[in-house]
Amino acid sequence: MKRSFVSGGTQTPGIPDSAFSMGPGMRMRYDQPAATLSDYITGYTCYASDSPAELVDWFLPAPVMINISFDAGPISAAMGSRKIGAVPQVALYGPTTWAMRLTTHGGVMIGTGVSALGWSRLFRRSASDIHNRIVPLSEFGGADMAERMLAALTGLGSDRDIKGALDSVLADLLGPVHPDEPLIRQLALITVTKDILDVGDVARQLGLAPHQLRALSRQFFGMTPKLLLRRARFLRSLLRLFAAGDAANYDLIDKSYFDASHFLRDAETFLGTTPRRFMARPTTFLAASIRARAAVLGVGTQALHDPARLAFRSPVDAP
Repeated sequence: MKRSFVSGGTQTPGIPDSAFSMGPGMRMRYDQPAATLSDYITGYTCYASDSPAELVDWFLPAPVMINISFDAGPISAAMGSRKIGAVPQVALYGPTTWAMRLTTHGGVMIGTGVSALGWSRLFRRSASDIHNRIVPLSEFGGADMAERMLAALTGLGSDRDIKGALDSVLADLLGPVHPDEPLIRQLALITVTKDILDVGDVARQLGLAPHQLRALSRQFFGMTPKLLLRRARFLRSLLRLFAAGDAANYDLIDKSYFDASHFLRDAETFLGTTPRRFMARPTTFLAASIRARAAVLGVGTQALHDPARLAFRSPVDAP
């Protein structure tokens, strides 16, 4: 797909154009997956930038993403002190607990968010094997998955066709329902809807021994349950600061933090810096993404995604 084919917007009706506003030469699209995929796929996104000039942006810690680039210059990534280097065209971004620095040079990037339930039906390996990593999709999903996803998007003449193409190919790629699906679903729901931070309490709610909960969390979420819960709490608080435009308004942080220093320790873990310094960094796409994702998918970051927040409506062509 050429960058000139991307107009931005969404097929979800009732979302104003202002939700996708960006600077000159940049466009963004967000779309809901089909209702039948909503437990497994968190959403679709498309970013386009016309300029070949280097653009640095930062992204929040997140679950798994499949990202496919077209008509693009070199793309490189770094997380913390780890330089990942060149990002493959058909890439699998693992679950992250570090903010990611992405350097691009124009082009189109189409993303597919994968939930823990989605991981259970698309991949056989443990999600912990790709924690804080970016690899070719074929390394975990096989050559067939990578080729089919690339082929589904290659010939599209408009970004309005992305949703239909991905809905179709992903429905075919999903494997059988995993026996642990009810437990994965419960843990995902606890993560995004409840202020529970004690791993023992979570294990009791799921009827699991602590070591069983740890194994489940690492296999499908890519990290320990404690880290998973901490990431969700931190991002809930950080999004409130983003919305307020005030990185130092600690009245907005989660009440389970003992004090501001407790929150700032989590900021160091997940951002590598303070919220104030992070929000002062180049975040052209991040700021726009938080706004657009919340409008279309119910919450500004994938790590807090809850399918129950989606109001599925008949898709329409974006203007």
